[in-house]
Amino acid sequence: MNKLKILNDPIYGFITIPNSLIFDLIQHKYFQRLRRITQMGMSYLVYPGAHHTRFHHAIGCMHLMQQAINVLRFKGVTISKQEESALYIAILLHDIGHGPFSHAMENSIVNNVSHEEISLLFMERLNKEFNGSLTLAIEIFKDEYPKKFMCQLVSGQLDMDRADYLKRDSFYTGVAEGNINSERLITMLNVVNDELVVEEKGIYSIEKFLIARRLMYWQVYLHKTGLVAEQLLIRVLKRAQELYDGGEPLEGSNALMYFLKNKITPSNFDGQTLDVFSQLDDYDVISAMKHWKNHDDFVLSNLSEMIINRELLKIKVKNKPVKPESLQKHIKSLIEKHNINEQEARYFVFTGDISNQAYHIKHKGINILHKSGKIEDIVKASDQLNLKALSKPVTKYYICYPKRKL
Repeated sequence: MNKLKILNDPIYGFITIPNSLIFDLIQHKYFQRLRRITQMGMSYLVYPGAHHTRFHHAIGCMHLMQQAINVLRFKGVTISKQEESALYIAILLHDIGHGPFSHAMENSIVNNVSHEEISLLFMERLNKEFNGSLTLAIEIFKDEYPKKFMCQLVSGQLDMDRADYLKRDSFYTGVAEGNINSERLITMLNVVNDELVVEEKGIYSIEKFLIARRLMYWQVYLHKTGLVAEQLLIRVLKRAQELYDGGEPLEGSNALMYFLKNKITPSNFDGQTLDVFSQLDDYDVISAMKHWKNHDDFVLSNLSEMIINRELLKIKVKNKPVKPESLQKHIKSLIEKHNINEQEARYFVFTGDISNQAYHIKHKGINILHKSGKIEDIVKASDQLNLKALSKPVTKYYICYPKRKL
């Protein structure tokens, strides 16, 4: 069977599958599941085109890794065939542990188990299935490989993950501000003392990359409508769990009901749980909400209907924390209208905060290689004053409440 297939991608054109192991991993049911996991959670309720999946993104990342390896080898960086294959595997599978609607439900399905930890469990399972051929990729993924630049290509502030998702999300949402020149960024990469650096002439591309990241967070990833939809989704699952624990019958797929029935934490996330998790995707949650909107419970039915029909809560974003009396006013109003208790009202009236930090100066920074050989952080190397500001977190506060009578 010919395994060196070519895929057509709307962003990069033709993408080649580099070897038969990569082909077999892409064909695997664990990876195919990513076709059913939305890349951007509930953002399609704001940007109708944002229906692309984790599958698209993972393939795009692998393509950019191919480009990065070619560029670095051309510049004299030694990367063996085994290391090359391991880099493809690590970046291809870096998001395989995402649950339904990606980040939106990260702590709803399982408690305190991140998608990176679940990705690692999937990789370890696949490693057994593929007779140890993922061992080196797992080392790179865990940031334990001695050649640090390889770990940085998979997970860093200028990794292939970010290089793809900014460009891809910008394309599918139509938000032009996020459209970075990933090819130019990759062409400027180099390695010094086993650390990833960017050549001096790439400095403006890095500035654009960081500013694009900031704009995409405020305009897309933290957009208030997407934010309120994600909060409703989290609350739907929370209410369903509460009702199920109280003995209420609920309709849902076997996979979803397994996670409602069992409180999954890092200590009991075993092989059986991984098998069930691998069957769980966006469709389970959407299908359940279509049933639940007809449920007798006031909270579950209204929350489900709000998401299915996009009749969301009102959300106001402020620069200062929301005053408790403002929250109480809306809670009181809801209790009086519907004769519900305060705990139920708090599903529809709540506050929270959002934070945006485009660049983490202390966490695996982006280093610029000057022609003189000097290496310094992008914030110091750049004459763009905004970059220092981008390394400081900006926090905003929000309040959500019903627009009208439920």
